[in-house]
Amino acid sequence: MDYLSPLLIAGFAGGVIRGLVGFTKHQFAFKESKFDLPYFFVMVFISGIVGFTVTAAVKGLDISILGLEFGPALAFVTGYAGGDFIENLYKILFKTDTFLGFGE
Repeated sequence: MDYLSPLLIAGFAGGVIRGLVGFTKHQFAFKESKFDLPYFFVMVFISGIVGFTVTAAVKGLDISILGLEFGPALAFVTGYAGGDFIENLYKILFKTDTFLGFGE
């Protein structure tokens, strides 16, 4: 289990970075939107959890990506990409520009 901790932390960090990028992009795209601190923390945390979960799932499948060992760097990228994929899938399915209705 010790080898898994750095991977999951990196996956969580990738998700958090994805949350920060998405939130910043939303703030600059909609000039009239105000900074909502609780929304910010909720979205960043949810993004981190998604990154954590996607990383755990990919590691559990025991697959290699481009022949590389699944280390913390790939876990970070997986966490970022997984968060991005799930957020955009949600937005497409529910035809909204916000995730879970927060920040409207």
